[in-house]
Amino acid sequence: MPLDRPAPLLSPVVLRHVAGADHVLTAEALAFLSALQARFGLRLHALMVARARRQERIDRGELPDYLPHTREIRQGIWQAAPIPSALEDRRVEITGPVERKMMINALNSGARVFMADFEDATAPSFANIIAGHANLIDYRDGTLEHAVDGKHYRVGPNPALLIVRPRGLHMAEANVLIAGNPVSAALFDFGLSLFHCGRALAATGRGPFYYLPKLESHAEARFWNDVFLFAQDRMGIAPGTIKATVLIETLPAAFEIDEIIWELRDHIAGLNCGRWDYIFSYIKTLRNHPAYILPDRAQVGMEDAFLATYAARLVKVCHRRGIHAMGGMSAAIPVRGDETANAAAFARVRADKQREVGMGFDGAWVAHPDLVPVAKAVFDAEMTGPNQIRKPRQEWRIEPAMLLKPHQGRITEAGVRLNIEVAVEYLAHWLQGRGAVPIHNMMEDAATAEISRAQLWQWIRHGAEVETATGPRTLTVAWLGELMQAEIVRILDRLGPTGFHRGHYASAARIVQNAATAEILPDFITLPAYAVLNALD
Repeated sequence: MPLDRPAPLLSPVVLRHVAGADHVLTAEALAFLSALQARFGLRLHALMVARARRQERIDRGELPDYLPHTREIRQGIWQAAPIPSALEDRRVEITGPVERKMMINALNSGARVFMADFEDATAPSFANIIAGHANLIDYRDGTLEHAVDGKHYRVGPNPALLIVRPRGLHMAEANVLIAGNPVSAALFDFGLSLFHCGRALAATGRGPFYYLPKLESHAEARFWNDVFLFAQDRMGIAPGTIKATVLIETLPAAFEIDEIIWELRDHIAGLNCGRWDYIFSYIKTLRNHPAYILPDRAQVGMEDAFLATYAARLVKVCHRRGIHAMGGMSAAIPVRGDETANAAAFARVRADKQREVGMGFDGAWVAHPDLVPVAKAVFDAEMTGPNQIRKPRQEWRIEPAMLLKPHQGRITEAGVRLNIEVAVEYLAHWLQGRGAVPIHNMMEDAATAEISRAQLWQWIRHGAEVETATGPRTLTVAWLGELMQAEIVRILDRLGPTGFHRGHYASAARIVQNAATAEILPDFITLPAYAVLNALD
């Protein structure tokens, strides 16, 4: 290995005690990671600094807008490279963590695509991450099987197409050091999956395919494009073989959709409406602006205001550029033994997918195998071909102010309490190693905790009036503390004095409380939580 490319540093304890580490973290794989980090690490750091500088400008009063210096790209007549046949029909995609049994069930669900999620649906303990990459290797080899409680699970003969979502550019993998610094988590997940599976997937025409999360600018899209070019060259894979779908789940990215596609034009297959993270990003980006306070989360729907505009713009631009517009997640999940709850869940999913297919989306996400037939039936009825890319939406004229228009509604004590409950409940499970958590018949991931704590911060920061049974009341740090204490008492009563995970709830409550009452809204609650997760791990 060249002297200017230090070997990743791993503890022998890690290799001995983390299952699959010796299989995943081979010398050759680590050398590939080292090459990626050496080539792109400093550039990634500069991009994160650029994010912070833009946020500072917005905090001082500047609002997001279309970029004047990229007008020619937005107005130009051009299209991205053709989509490979394996990705032509994506009418139903299922997402989930990289846990072995859940991967097998998702691959066998009947969905066209399974997104194996190393990001928001996976708590990134090192054991979870390494196990996920070991599962990808077994998928490559046709040996992805699982036996538990006398039951045996294996991938069927016609599995869903696999797309991998690495962690976001802002995350680090603290358990692998290069030159004394943690390796980028995004490069770690991308690099390992490509090194172990890229050639095999390329040989069959079924990959390698990726979802790229939380991009905020076309400069970040250019970064990924250069990573793809470098990695393809190193791995002996033809340029343009890697195909990526970008999640438009940040407010700044919604203003740069054309530019993001342009930067990735040889590697892009589509864009996706990451609606839950997008709500969080809206709050975070406009955090200093009282005109953009949002009501209770339940009142922030896709049918109007900034969410409806964002969805319309995504479809319009994607179809103009010849790529897929993928709809968002339907998080409702069935409840075993409760037909009434199931009927309600199926109805919500059906209505959501009817809205999406009517807008022109080419497919959408579900969170549970039982919901695949529901979503598929909607798209089968309304979409006669493999997609709707040839269905233009150029009549929609979208001005910048429309992408910023806030939803109107009430802020209620019930909404405050629900945000506290969901944020603490989810984060406690996350600290236990679970990234996909059913809460109130919804499959929640990290975006749930982010929205919940960001809303609490926004309401405190701007002195929002909360509707209570005794009249309006301003949400303050002191009142939030009282409500948080009441929630913890309720949780501990439920767990009982010997509840094994009591400490996780206490840690989760502290993290949520600190994030909701910080002077400046923290960028991601998962960053301080990751330090706790590693300590517990």
